[in-house]
Amino acid sequence: MTDGIVRGEDGVRRCYWADSAPEYRVYHDGEWGFPVADDVRLFEKLNLEGFQAGLSWLTILRKREDFRRAFLGFDFTAVARFGERDVKRLLGDASIIRHRGKIEAVINNAGRAVELVESEGSLAAYVWRFEPSRRPRRVERGDVAAETTESRALAKDLKGRGWRFVGPTTVYAFMQAMGLVNDHMTGCAVRAEATRVRKEFRIPS
Repeated sequence: MTDGIVRGEDGVRRCYWADSAPEYRVYHDGEWGFPVADDVRLFEKLNLEGFQAGLSWLTILRKREDFRRAFLGFDFTAVARFGERDVKRLLGDASIIRHRGKIEAVINNAGRAVELVESEGSLAAYVWRFEPSRRPRRVERGDVAAETTESRALAKDLKGRGWRFVGPTTVYAFMQAMGLVNDHMTGCAVRAEATRVRKEFRIPS
């Protein structure tokens, strides 16, 4: 491994974390770092990052379809109507992470997402206001921070709006995944494509 790059069995150079499991490889090559403007996907990712707290992302990724089933595809207008009966149902669902605080946070956040859409137009328009500069930069393993000025600002604003499990580290992982930043390592085969897509991406308004 050099500068955060590994060469997979298929000969492709990827970010250091992307070749440790097949699920990571697919996620890295096709999703991570590519810009997203869909409110449901943004809501899903922000809450799954909350579920990841104390766990590995691979654990969550392997359960993602189960989470989607359990939370009605992360349709936040529907999840916002969940009550205590739904909490008990989810606590009994062994296919997801059965953590009451995190489950209740998703339900709470769904209600806050509905409010945010009403006030800001869309979750996407709101989130993308916190995008850092798109100026190209070299990215090596030691260059990637756990949190940034922008993730701290977004986390603070979300918390002020009543969201839960949205600390600055969680929010930065969300920003990396949803393409608000391009943290593919310099030398990663996917970096150039992510850069191209980000250049063509129209920020929601």
